[in-house]
Amino acid sequence: MDKNTLLQVWPIPAFDDNYLWCIHDGVSALVVDPGDSGPVLDYLAKSQLTLKGILITHHHADHTGGILDLLNTLGPQIPVYGPAGDNIPGRTQIVKEGDHVEIDSPRISFQVFEVPGHTLSHIAYYAKSQANIAEPMLFCGDTLFASGCGRLFEGSPTQMTQSLAKFAALPKNTLVYCTHEYTLSNIRFALAVEPNNVDLISWSEKAQALRQQGLPTLPTTIGQELQVNPFMRSDQADVIAAAKTISEQEELPSPAHVLAVIRAWKDRF
Repeated sequence: MDKNTLLQVWPIPAFDDNYLWCIHDGVSALVVDPGDSGPVLDYLAKSQLTLKGILITHHHADHTGGILDLLNTLGPQIPVYGPAGDNIPGRTQIVKEGDHVEIDSPRISFQVFEVPGHTLSHIAYYAKSQANIAEPMLFCGDTLFASGCGRLFEGSPTQMTQSLAKFAALPKNTLVYCTHEYTLSNIRFALAVEPNNVDLISWSEKAQALRQQGLPTLPTTIGQELQVNPFMRSDQADVIAAAKTISEQEELPSPAHVLAVIRAWKDRF
């Protein structure tokens, strides 16, 4: 396999709305957050791919439930990368902020970010543009969604704000591979926050057309999320104004205060 062959990233659907992302070069593959082994095994067999590694972003069962069966079926030598602190079945390598995950086949290098909020030990994997990657790629688990963010099950609004700020600093053309097809419901909420956001209105029409064709709305990009995602826009005047109105508070002194209000609003929306 030519080391400069562009890597492919394929969404393997699972459960009601999960995407188990498969990164491959036509021969060797990685899988991100395999909550279910069956769809992964089917895709690998159909595509004649050999699984060489598993990347885990956080401990929730819909992201980890398929690990042990994949190892039992394909071999215990497959490395499983994941965050510290949680019981992740089959994990062989703990990775943390600033670590680099170097994979030989398929050839790719990831930088690890710690992004607490959805869970306390949540991590994300970022691949810069490389010889075989046309645009940077971010595998962000349940921290960032298209037009939304994960529920704060363990972390705080401040942690989530800081985590999203790490993503906001990435190149705008970074492709964002979220793990759930929540986009249409997220857009409905985002329009409640910013009904006059022309970028969001345009994205709503495009996303609906994609889903009507049975196509994923993902990947999104960092640049797009900065235009349409209220949780990435908690420092913007219109989002601040909406948060003040819904919370009946005159002052929201920081983006984290704004995010706290709109996340609570989203939870009951």
